[in-house]
Amino acid sequence: MEKMIIHGGAPLRGTVTLSGSKNAALPIMMASLLTSEPLVLSNVPRLRDVKTAMDLLTQLGVAARWIDDHRVELHAAKVTSHEASYELVKTMRASFVVLGPLLARTGRARVSTPGGCAIGARPVNLHIAGIRALGSKIQFRHGYVEAHAEKLTGGRIWLDSPSVGATENILMAAVTARGRTVIENAAREPEVQDLARVLVAMGAKISGAGTHVIEIEGVERLHGAEHEVIPDRIEAGSMMAAAAITGGDVTITNAPIEHLEAVATKLREAGVTVEANGKGVRIARNNGLKPVELRTLPYPGFPTDLQAQMMAMLTQADGSSVITETIFENRFMHAQELARMGADILMKGPTAVVRGPSKLSGAPVMATDLRASMGLIIAGLAAEHTTELSRIYHLDRGYEALDAKLSSLGARIERAQEQ
Repeated sequence: MEKMIIHGGAPLRGTVTLSGSKNAALPIMMASLLTSEPLVLSNVPRLRDVKTAMDLLTQLGVAARWIDDHRVELHAAKVTSHEASYELVKTMRASFVVLGPLLARTGRARVSTPGGCAIGARPVNLHIAGIRALGSKIQFRHGYVEAHAEKLTGGRIWLDSPSVGATENILMAAVTARGRTVIENAAREPEVQDLARVLVAMGAKISGAGTHVIEIEGVERLHGAEHEVIPDRIEAGSMMAAAAITGGDVTITNAPIEHLEAVATKLREAGVTVEANGKGVRIARNNGLKPVELRTLPYPGFPTDLQAQMMAMLTQADGSSVITETIFENRFMHAQELARMGADILMKGPTAVVRGPSKLSGAPVMATDLRASMGLIIAGLAAEHTTELSRIYHLDRGYEALDAKLSSLGARIERAQEQ
């Protein structure tokens, strides 16, 4: 077991390049099941979750290999298994999106239900309802979803909420279904749009990705393709918050600013400079931070995956900030750890009032989930003395070489073995 040691007080300065988006790469990797030809992906991040996805695909018969540091070839010439086991799905909930492409390719799939999640209930009922609407028979047995359909048929599907995973699962199931499928109240996230782009490159007929209505005209078969995964907007937002809390000046060379409008708006409200330039996006702060109010919402609203990082930053704002979490009911667990460092946070249901500026002091803290761990690192960058963050395996699921990137900007951060 490793921990991260952060010596606070150093402003971040310099230039950093983002990795590819984890949340885009994972479903795109599952799309390799839809063709017997190779799918070559570039800008794939070297992350624990990506390894889990490759392990799952390998178990299903896909030949999966790294071509170089960030390029992967996935070749599903034959699919030799129909089962995604509990051991892998429990490790990474995103594995459940294998259901749609596996069913579409082979006519049957047996996928473990993901089980509980630290940040709140994330049921798969929307996935199941959508797959059923395409003509699949589904049974629940021994903790597994068992789906069967000789040939899926297009249909009209309304999602009760714009679930990213459900949209992706239904989209992949529908691309080779007979006839036309319409997904209403679909998720609009950039990661969904990136999946649609690679599917179109493979021969799918899709329109409306990025809007609330996606239309798919089924085709007989898909072929291989090459695709570059989009940069990680959540890593970008995390770096923005880190630069802001330290009073730094950082340029992110490939930041997808068009995917970060809600984040940029809140940072500017807080008194942070956010400006596009020839090199990318520059984040700088020379004066104090101002309090803001924010509410997490589906895209294009403020992302729940940046709520913890923003909370950490707002501990240094001069006044009371109000954060309302509308996506996951348990996503304030990092607040207790921030309080151990001296943050003044009042919790009431789905709302947190962050009163600042607080004098943060380094302390031993524990990561409860992926994004909480980044929030605690951001707090540690601004704290006096040393912060020790344990359980950083959460961090390695979603941030590639984070300690090296932050060190290149002047942060004093290192890994060490737990005693």
